[in-house]
Amino acid sequence: MDARPIGVFDSGVGGLSILQALRAELPQEHYVYVADSGHAPYGERDPAHVIARSQAIATHLVRRHGIKLLVVACNTATAAAIELLRQEWPELPIVGVEPALKPAARLSRTGRVGVLATRGTLASAKFQALLASLQDQAHFALQPCDGLADAIERQDLPAIDALAARYIAALSAGAGEPPGAIDTLVLGCTHYPLARAQLQALAGPAVTLIDSGAPVAQQARRLLQAGPGLA
Repeated sequence: MDARPIGVFDSGVGGLSILQALRAELPQEHYVYVADSGHAPYGERDPAHVIARSQAIATHLVRRHGIKLLVVACNTATAAAIELLRQEWPELPIVGVEPALKPAARLSRTGRVGVLATRGTLASAKFQALLASLQDQAHFALQPCDGLADAIERQDLPAIDALAARYIAALSAGAGEPPGAIDTLVLGCTHYPLARAQLQALAGPAVTLIDSGAPVAQQARRLLQAGPGLA
């Protein structure tokens, strides 16, 4: 077995939700996690800043830790920087994160899916291309969640509760849907699964919450199994 570690990074604690899924899928692997908390949250930074931080962290993980695979455990960083990282490190398998719109469209019974994400993610060309590719499969109601990732980063429970309530309420109102019409909710930021209990309570038991942890971990497994030069 290749004993080199897997590198994982995010702007803060959000990527721990991805790391948890990776450990469940690949328990035998070693991991190096970088929380770029001094620059969190990426979703409220300009793309140039996110790109610069992503390049710096990838360089650190490759040169200092000799990683064999990189997981960009942030939707915003994936959208802004993953193609540049793949150009800079062509021999390194790199897994990114994108909001789980595809599985949400498959699981939804009503064809109405809510999406909670940062403005940076929702505005990115990568997300807009994904959304456009699925327009005939479901109706997606998009809700930017300013401040929620930062509140989760700071573990500010009153702010988490207040913001989560505001955005769940705004999701239904903004979608022009009656309450209860949305039956599937995509957690489009890796921070949001850390507030899953609050979001589920507000959305109601009939709404299925989906995040990107399991698909990312499964893709990491596939790339490792593919072997050098085949990923």
